[in-house]
Amino acid sequence: MTTVFDEVATGTKKLTVGQAVNRALGDALATDERVLLQGEDIGALGGVYRVTEGLAARFGSDRVVDAPLGESGIVGTSIGLAQAGFVPVAEIQFDGFVYPAFDQIVSQLAKMHSRFQGSQQFPVTIRLPYGGGIGSVEHHSESPEAYFAHTAGLKVVTYSNAHDAYWVTRAAIASADPVLLLEPKKHYFVRGEVDFDVPTDNPFATSKS
Repeated sequence: MTTVFDEVATGTKKLTVGQAVNRALGDALATDERVLLQGEDIGALGGVYRVTEGLAARFGSDRVVDAPLGESGIVGTSIGLAQAGFVPVAEIQFDGFVYPAFDQIVSQLAKMHSRFQGSQQFPVTIRLPYGGGIGSVEHHSESPEAYFAHTAGLKVVTYSNAHDAYWVTRAAIASADPVLLLEPKKHYFVRGEVDFDVPTDNPFATSKS
């Protein structure tokens, strides 16, 4: 599904939403050595929807990490990595698999800013493919955003087109605070123009969803 990109993006290009996310992740890895990705099957396989395809080959298995099956552990280690100075981007493979990590997200990650009285930053992005419309079974087509949207200390964002997919993903990774990034599975293969030279102004507030 995706294309392996060797250079940081410039100009305008027509991509699918999934390719735009891949591009955003690759550009973040290329421009900030603190960024690393972890999740189930995101390395050699390139993710269930191939959104991370080619990134492990380009950046190595120490920055694109195939994590064990354990969502709580994926988020928990991301918290520790952030505290150690890294910028982790964690993928939960499917929306219905996020619940084992609920305590780590709501009771731990979202509260770290207040726990440390703002003295430490926890720039953790959690990528969560979500939503129905693709004919999937239970645990693979859920919309759990309401559980998280009312959680203080956690940004919950989404998008619906390739341009916003790129810029919202970049903004999430650049955020000093935790972000739950909801990726609409139904839109992964929808194509659109991405302008890499003109960022969306305040993408968390103005992206179309």
